[in-house]
Amino acid sequence: MTCDTDILISGGGVAGLTAAAAFGSAGFRVVIVDPTPPVTDENSTGADLRTTAFLQPSQRLLEQAGLWSRLAPFAAPLQIMRIVDAGGVEPEPRVIKDFDAADLSELPFGWNLPNWLLRREMVARLAELGNVDFRPGIGFASMVTRQAHARVRLSDGTSLNCKLVIGADGRNSAVRNAADIGVKTTRYGQKAVVFAVTHGLAHQNISTEVHRSGGPFTLVPLPDQDGRPCSSVVWMEKGPECLRLAALSDADFEAEATARSAGMYGQLKLASKRQVWPIISQIAHQMTAERTALVAEAAHVVPPIGAQGLNMSLADMICLLELAQANPDQLGDAKMMQTYERRRHPEVALRVRGVDALNRTSMLGAPSLRDLRAKGIEALYSLTPLRKSLMKLGLGTGR
Repeated sequence: MTCDTDILISGGGVAGLTAAAAFGSAGFRVVIVDPTPPVTDENSTGADLRTTAFLQPSQRLLEQAGLWSRLAPFAAPLQIMRIVDAGGVEPEPRVIKDFDAADLSELPFGWNLPNWLLRREMVARLAELGNVDFRPGIGFASMVTRQAHARVRLSDGTSLNCKLVIGADGRNSAVRNAADIGVKTTRYGQKAVVFAVTHGLAHQNISTEVHRSGGPFTLVPLPDQDGRPCSSVVWMEKGPECLRLAALSDADFEAEATARSAGMYGQLKLASKRQVWPIISQIAHQMTAERTALVAEAAHVVPPIGAQGLNMSLADMICLLELAQANPDQLGDAKMMQTYERRRHPEVALRVRGVDALNRTSMLGAPSLRDLRAKGIEALYSLTPLRKSLMKLGLGTGR
């Protein structure tokens, strides 16, 4: 049967748009759909005010996809990952340890960009690719798969045949449900308040995680705003506390955020609206079905710690793209799906467990347990080979 396209991608978020640009740039015919058109302006209703830190391997994929030249002018490099324990009686730094990318290479660990801007530049890149058909406002409805192809019905009533269906449609993935793939979900009773701030002290390209209780308070560098240093913040706490924080006046919120940051960057001033996001951990029982591959949050969700979330997602795409380019005539066949499952699912499971453990450690409230966490940070940092191995593992370049 003649296929209308090589690949159907369900999901027009950052992950799906990246996948479309990557496979399109590699010469594959791609149709990408999403029922919700992407919001590409910071001030528009529904704009995603979170940021994404692309680590080194992900940046290479962005280059292959023709995206990096568009994104680089807006990116803030992440040279140092700083871990701060402020779990004493007062919210003050008592342990500060820096993991410096210079210990591994001449490149920074990664680069941070706003999600709304990523969508803007990625949509513009897709418009340059004649073999990519982006259909915002249209969603995945159902599919029937056969050994040789998949037939997908879309929400506008149209159908198309393709060789591979990629589910990049989030934690409630319609593609995953259609493929009858289950998930294991862990709920922590946490949420995150997400916002941007300016501050008096320069961030010096340092991403800072401040641990006390309830979850980390993470400041990630952004380009300066109106001549002042700027960072994005993810403040994880128990759900009711996050809702309380989000409802505070700007002045009261800034005071509490400054205190929770342990004063690392001086006084914090809001530079954006506040948004609240739920925190869960989730992993699909498998990442493939007949003619179907799951990527990103359709396959795995982790708390926002150590810049693992989207970088795990882009590792999925790197693997899929390598397999597709190695045997284009076998795109989406059983052997390709089996190889993708074998390469990615064990790695994903390991990282989901690892981030789960880190999150639980960051939530510790009892003083004695917080003291133990501080000693653990000291011990991990003091062993140089272990410190370098942890950095490589975080980048996805080693274990």
